[in-house]
Amino acid sequence: MSAVTTPATRSPEARPPSPETPAWSRWANEHRKWLFAAPAMIFVAVLIIFPVAWTGYLSLTDAEGSVRAESEFIGFQNYLDVLRDTDRFWPAVWRTALFTGVVLFVEVVLGMAIALLLWRPFRGEKWVRVAILLPLVATPVAVGMMWRLIFDPNIGMANQVLGWVGIGPQPWLSGQSSALPTTMFIDVWQWTPMVVLILLAGLTSLSDEPQEAALIDGASTWQRFRHVTLPLLMPTVIVAILLRGIDALKTFDILYATKGRGGGSFHEVETLNVYAYGLSFDYNDYGVSSTVLIIFFLIIIGVMWALTYRKKGLNR
Repeated sequence: MSAVTTPATRSPEARPPSPETPAWSRWANEHRKWLFAAPAMIFVAVLIIFPVAWTGYLSLTDAEGSVRAESEFIGFQNYLDVLRDTDRFWPAVWRTALFTGVVLFVEVVLGMAIALLLWRPFRGEKWVRVAILLPLVATPVAVGMMWRLIFDPNIGMANQVLGWVGIGPQPWLSGQSSALPTTMFIDVWQWTPMVVLILLAGLTSLSDEPQEAALIDGASTWQRFRHVTLPLLMPTVIVAILLRGIDALKTFDILYATKGRGGGSFHEVETLNVYAYGLSFDYNDYGVSSTVLIIFFLIIIGVMWALTYRKKGLNR
């Protein structure tokens, strides 16, 4: 008795397009993933690529006074002048790197400590989480103005509190050497909760099995953190460093709200953002300011690439 065989049926995806289907429809079906992404890509091109390209063009001209005024193409002369500027540009680069490095290190370490404390449930944890997230509610300008009043050398609460414990008044934001550390403290106060949120989300996604195995093997709390928790959490830590680091590089509002034009009378908190802003809106030197912004943009791209490459290496 012979077996009855049935012809194999093709899935809808394997069927060739009908000859009656219009050519444009077949093309759209073959390139549908690009067509769906096209609106977003066009949006990014218009809002990001065009301003960057226009800024790059202005950096090659001597535009000043007004962006609509006639300007002359001078090539890379602005870049040579800026890179030779040891009075304002390179000190601004140093302050930008110092500000970013210090606040990023403190926020990651402090954020990790707070996230570990909030990792395990305890009584009143919801209220503690709400209190920790309060600094994120206000805008950076409002935060800067608030701390400017607190650190006022005459009527500020900070010096009053120091007086209660027998410490003399401090210059805080008005001192040349203390202004930058004070703005770092303000930034840490506001943005550490953001790092806490990212790290806490990473901690809650970790499996309990490695922790339990290490506990059974007799590992201490520090050993479990160093050899189990931290390696598993490292991709999340890199994400927190990437997001917060780029944001810290671009810090402007807190610095401008606390010190004003030029980052203070002696440019004590003048970072690249504050420097470029002053060139554009205080001196109307759009060619040089565009040059500073392009260099700053390249620095940010380099930092993003380095951190992203590091994150990919950890995920392998």
